Amino acid sequence: MVSNLSPDFSGDRVAAIVDELVDLEGPLLPILHAVQEEFGCVPQDALPVIAKKLNLSRAEVHGVMSFYHDFREQPAGRHTVKICRAEACQSMGGDRIAEHAKGRFKVDFGQTAPDGSVTLEAVYCLGLCACAPAAMVDGKVVGRVDEARIDAISSEVRS
Repeated sequence: MVSNLSPDFSGDRVAAIVDELVDLEGPLLPILHAVQEEFGCVPQDALPVIAKKLNLSRAEVHGVMSFYHDFREQPAGRHTVKICRAEACQSMGGDRIAEHAKGRFKVDFGQTAPDGSVTLEAVYCLGLCACAPAAMVDGKVVGRVDEARIDAISSEVRS
């Protein structure tokens, strides 16, 4: 098995998170969120711990984790920029904005800049369709994004 341990990974801590949330109805998603909150990602080494405690296969846990775009196998950069790729944003120039963002940050969607400054992610609706194209920077929604705004965001997250 390939390990992607974060420096602070602890199987015991993952087990404790599962124990805290196991009694919830449908506990897997809350557990995955809590693990990512704790470690900055969901390390592959956490999956067998979660699977065993929930009486699931590792494949089932991995399948759920990989289905949802919010879960990462590696920690994100210091800043996270999400660009909306949904139809409303695409119709307002979102494809152009997405390409500009990839060029400006020098990464593709799902990647982190080599200096660790930013992770660029695609998202499929931020609920800001009336102000398309939209983005989210470190959890803050930004509407009417254009190339100049992407350039400003890039300068902000790299400073």
